[in-house]
Amino acid sequence: MRKETIFKMKSTYRDDFRIEGYWFGSGEKTACIVGPMRGDEVQQQYVCSQIVKVLQEKEGRGEIAEGKSILVIPSCNPFSMNVGRRFWAMDNTDINRMFPGYDQGETTQRISAAIFKHIEGFRYGMQLASYYVPGEFVPHVRMLSTGYEAIDEARLFGFPYITTRTPLPFDTTLLNYNWQIWNTAAFSIYAGRTDHIDAATSQQTVDAVIRFLYNTHTFVNPSDEAPVQPGFNSGFINEDNLESVTAHHAGIYVRKHTAGDSVMPGEVLAHIIHPYDGRILEEVRCESGGLVFFSHHRPMVYQNALLYKIKTS
Repeated sequence: MRKETIFKMKSTYRDDFRIEGYWFGSGEKTACIVGPMRGDEVQQQYVCSQIVKVLQEKEGRGEIAEGKSILVIPSCNPFSMNVGRRFWAMDNTDINRMFPGYDQGETTQRISAAIFKHIEGFRYGMQLASYYVPGEFVPHVRMLSTGYEAIDEARLFGFPYITTRTPLPFDTTLLNYNWQIWNTAAFSIYAGRTDHIDAATSQQTVDAVIRFLYNTHTFVNPSDEAPVQPGFNSGFINEDNLESVTAHHAGIYVRKHTAGDSVMPGEVLAHIIHPYDGRILEEVRCESGGLVFFSHHRPMVYQNALLYKIKTS
């Protein structure tokens, strides 16, 4: 393993801001794994740490294929994680909305430019990402439909599902979008949780990344010490076809179902409670039965907030 400083910036009150990268193997730029860009992506941070640990072990056993190299950037925003802020702590901008970056621009533009300079040109790119709504997902791999999305390669992760969606104009500044445009097969990986660690979904994500590296011949045959775990025959979802369930009232949100649950048509998914007198303001129901693909998990919700996404049967 070789450690490299991707970006460094002086700080007046704290230690210097650093983004560190960990290289494994040598040769062509084969696979790059990028960790959290937001300060609440705790599960993503944990998953990256476990990937680094596994890669060290595999490199020590000589399992990385000759002429292949892997770069892992475990965190792109340690400052915000240190102070418990989702976005850049100084001006609340989102690093993942600044790609491909500008090295003479604002701070987050400079950070994105430095990151992209190092990760451009890899054959495969994986980002441990999170959703704009707080909540929990069924673990999956996601791609933007740019015309360059790599559906067949996405199946090599063995996640339960692969999703795609049509990018909106402001999505052109995402890492996934720019990686694709600059000829990298890019995948956004949703590890189930965001602001807390879940052992089962984090291990499922680590296994999927290692499985992908084996299936793309980045590793040689696995040893008996670390067999490759079998994956799923991935289902395909166009996100436009997911049923969205929203809140008609603001209040205290008491959910009855979470990601991965099966629900029947018309079943109660949650209650929204009046915060002063305890009345049930709304029984949140789904129109169609199916799988709860996403579940909002914060205890307070606003009117019209997205609460659930349902994969209909």
